[in-house]
Amino acid sequence: MTRAKSAAHAPAVHELDAEERMSRDELEALQLARLQDTVRHAYANVPFYTRKYDEVGVHPDDIRELNDLEKLPFTTKEDLRQNYPFGMLAVPRAEVARIHASSGTTGQPTVVGYTRADLDDWGQLVARSLRAAGIRPGQMVHNAYGYGLFTGGLGAHAGIERLGCTVVPMSGGNTAKQVQLIRDFEPDAILCTPTYLLTIIDALRESGMDPRDSSVAVAVLGAEPWTNEMRAVIEESFGIDALDIYGLSEVMGPGVGSECIESKDGPHIWEDQFRPEVIDSETGQALPDGQCGELVFTTLRKQALPVIRYRTHDITTLLPGTARPAMRRIEKITGRNDDMIVLRGVNLFPSQIEEIALAIDGLSPHFELELTRVAHLDRMTVHVEPRIGLSAADGERAVAALVREVKVRVGTTVEVHLAAPGSLERSGGKLKRVYDHRQ
Repeated sequence: MTRAKSAAHAPAVHELDAEERMSRDELEALQLARLQDTVRHAYANVPFYTRKYDEVGVHPDDIRELNDLEKLPFTTKEDLRQNYPFGMLAVPRAEVARIHASSGTTGQPTVVGYTRADLDDWGQLVARSLRAAGIRPGQMVHNAYGYGLFTGGLGAHAGIERLGCTVVPMSGGNTAKQVQLIRDFEPDAILCTPTYLLTIIDALRESGMDPRDSSVAVAVLGAEPWTNEMRAVIEESFGIDALDIYGLSEVMGPGVGSECIESKDGPHIWEDQFRPEVIDSETGQALPDGQCGELVFTTLRKQALPVIRYRTHDITTLLPGTARPAMRRIEKITGRNDDMIVLRGVNLFPSQIEEIALAIDGLSPHFELELTRVAHLDRMTVHVEPRIGLSAADGERAVAALVREVKVRVGTTVEVHLAAPGSLERSGGKLKRVYDHRQ
């Protein structure tokens, strides 16, 4: 018999790290000292940064205040690719304790390295993130992020152990085994991508178990954009709190920021370790807090592979801190400027379709976007599954509503195909949503 869920709750003040309790002035003083050290370290030890800064005539001694960061040029994923494999390292290769890398499916892999001190910092930040999400020492955490070169699995694993929890190192895929272990081990929390949790929810139901009857009380989800509408579906389906953890391999991995259980209003960035900016993607101009643009990060303590003004391509807004007042937060990431679809002159993101679809009665979170070109005209077909038990008449109304709402809210016409329940691809980790056949 499944035991009762352990309700998540906010940590007490004395449980927070000292950096979480700092004032904004104290935090910015720490940021400046760490920024100056980072720029000096990168300039002295990474030929890429030496050359780049010499070309624009800037020196580490020119960084006298935080706003001086804007004097420095950006770092991009292409820079990391061109310096493959170890050209961006700022320490001797023998001092690198671990290496992670991207899949390289869209080009040369990006390689990142960590010293033992980097790994210690990373574990502490993931532990901080999980504690912020309401997970407590002694609880059991089912880790369904992929292990291996992907930073998610091992990064989350270290943080779970650092917090003092029991980790179930399941990794991604093998959904039947995931379901068995959730039923048998009765974990308190689960970590995975949001689309894979939808797959697990479906599998629990197929096994005869109502997900709401499971022991899981908290899900910490990341590694892909997801909307608040999907959060509502997950929380209702599982009877849990679902929180967003933010990170990217080039900056560290999971744990760059996290939502807090007491507010659930976007990830707080752990600014003692990272300096965030938001820029205009076209001009590169830094934008004031409160304006939407592309997120940029500078690491403040990484030894093996510091990155300075790294362009993430994630679209968001920097906002004042709430649950952690000194730490700014970002609006939930729901798109990337390099994932934007241009359809007959209209710019749209897959997350916009998700948001609209989940607000329509009768439609499920399972959808795919298919792009085709017929007689030089681009078309997009939304393949979406109905909720179980939806009648044919209600299905037609839901399809018409989705076509209408996309036209009104996005400004373009799409075709909608109601797919058979269970027919669309399910996530085994990260899920591909867009199939572009126009080329």
